[in-house]
Amino acid sequence: MAVLMIGLLWLGWHLVGLDYTDRWFYASLEWHKALGMVALVAGVAKIACAVASQAPPPLASTSAWERAVTAVVRVLLYFMLVAVPVTGYLISTSAGDGISMFGWFDVPAVLPRSDWIRDLAVELHFYLAYTTAMLVAIHVLAALKHHFVDRDATLRRML
Repeated sequence: MAVLMIGLLWLGWHLVGLDYTDRWFYASLEWHKALGMVALVAGVAKIACAVASQAPPPLASTSAWERAVTAVVRVLLYFMLVAVPVTGYLISTSAGDGISMFGWFDVPAVLPRSDWIRDLAVELHFYLAYTTAMLVAIHVLAALKHHFVDRDATLRRML
């Protein structure tokens, strides 16, 4: 899941830097859309697994503020697993067309053509994606801090 999220963030960032006339723009966009739908399904599955199973308790050495920050970041990351792909889906299908899944089948548009939904979804997708990038960075830095500074088992438990 982490590799997929980071890959999509990179691909989205890459797309922002491409011009519509660039030969890589449309191929990159199609991959971004299809992988975004894969991320949505994987994100829903990840959330379902998290709800169905109990996470291990925090280490005894974890401070109260670290537990609070961990809980907030975890909830926000789970929210982003769904919110970012859903806004991407709304952008991609706002013209009434579906999303091609690597040429195998299309995910259909479920809403009628709508410019205002597209405009809102574009704004939300942009800010949610950058927020996700910041949350992922916080998550990675915290895991590395636990591993290299605190020398506890947090990172090993995550993997």
